[in-house]
Amino acid sequence: MAAQAPVDEIAQLSVSDAAATKPKPGLDSATATNGNLNHDSDDSDDDAENAAPGAETGAAKKKKKRKPKKKKKNPTAQSDPPRVLISQLFPNKVYPKGEEVEYVNENRYRTTNEEKRHLDNLKNDFYNDYRHAAEAHRQTRQWAQKNIKPGWSLTDIANGIEDSVRALVGHQGLEEGDALKAGMGFPTGLSLNHCAAHYNPNAGNKMVLQQDDVLKVDIGVHVNGNIVDSAFTLAFNPRYDPLLEACKAATNEGLKQAGIDARLGEIGGYIQEVMESYEVELDGNTYQVKPIRNLNGHTILPYNIHGGKSVPIVKSNDQTKMEEGDVFAIETFGSTGNGYVHEEGEVSHYAKRMDAPKVDLRLSSAKSLLNVINKNFGTLPFCRRYLDRLGQDKYLLGLNSLVANGVVESYPPLVDKKGSYTAQYEHTILIRPTVKEVISRGDDY
Repeated sequence: MAAQAPVDEIAQLSVSDAAATKPKPGLDSATATNGNLNHDSDDSDDDAENAAPGAETGAAKKKKKRKPKKKKKNPTAQSDPPRVLISQLFPNKVYPKGEEVEYVNENRYRTTNEEKRHLDNLKNDFYNDYRHAAEAHRQTRQWAQKNIKPGWSLTDIANGIEDSVRALVGHQGLEEGDALKAGMGFPTGLSLNHCAAHYNPNAGNKMVLQQDDVLKVDIGVHVNGNIVDSAFTLAFNPRYDPLLEACKAATNEGLKQAGIDARLGEIGGYIQEVMESYEVELDGNTYQVKPIRNLNGHTILPYNIHGGKSVPIVKSNDQTKMEEGDVFAIETFGSTGNGYVHEEGEVSHYAKRMDAPKVDLRLSSAKSLLNVINKNFGTLPFCRRYLDRLGQDKYLLGLNSLVANGVVESYPPLVDKKGSYTAQYEHTILIRPTVKEVISRGDDY
């Protein structure tokens, strides 16, 4: 999820409940503990026609032998659309690591240093939650990349992605507090063409993906508040390939330069150099790909998608360093337009502010809505469709009141000039004591 410069912080919320383990389907309450059904048969081979009334036949009842019911095995492959729990695909609950990259130069020692290894081991549960979320992200986006085609509505695309994420982590988010355990880290960004970020269809949206569109797909998945933020771009006309390649290469350069003690302003310079080395030819005109200079990468904190540090995508004098234990979203945006975005259009993205003031809210609708937000999202970003899904209605007045009072932040769509095209690629990286781990890396990007 894109961060504007300067970054607006979103509040933290600590939730200790681990994601609940979903019971395995299959055996009902009548099933014995060993998996065998204990039904008796009353069949008899005795001929009772000639027996005197009331006389006992003396024949023992025969019991049919039944084969033991086979236990259902855990699935070994994902369904289409994705509905098999990630925890069932990995029954030992140890999830795949991302791309691990060793540190270089003065930090090279960290890879084998016993003290750093010990510090790494202390955070195994934290890493495993992140890897759980990352695997759900990879399998969801694999489905999205395979199935999204021109003719799909943005609403169907958003629902398809979000339904998959919730199914894979086993939390539908319909019961109070369930979405805080695992699920969507933020509303799915589906931004078209000159719109670079923060677009998600509200109820009634009729927009349909076209053959010549450039679609940014920004997906957030969290487990216990640990958010994987990763994005890619889809284009169906090959003329946009250089634009997509520019962003992908620039993001990879940012990941390469990231690490302990790396200065954020210098990383921005490396990203800019790679991005501006690409050109796109559209309708006989050649455009240098420009980094969108007022969009940044950012740190991620528990239940807080935009932490306190920003990673620029142009060179700056920011001397802030990356530090051991940081989690960063390295994201780049390229444009054939001005390389600068402004807010425009109907808002869909919202989040409760980290520094939300205690306000005497006059509207009862604002008070009740804030209660819903606190119990279901905390400081995780949400959108109007998520409120609709919880059965909320006639909430806009209350929502606008919360925004006006500084309790909730709104995030309007961010757009470059009309007629231009923008692209985005993004990964989440863990700055571990021993290595840096690109947690969201996959075979696709």
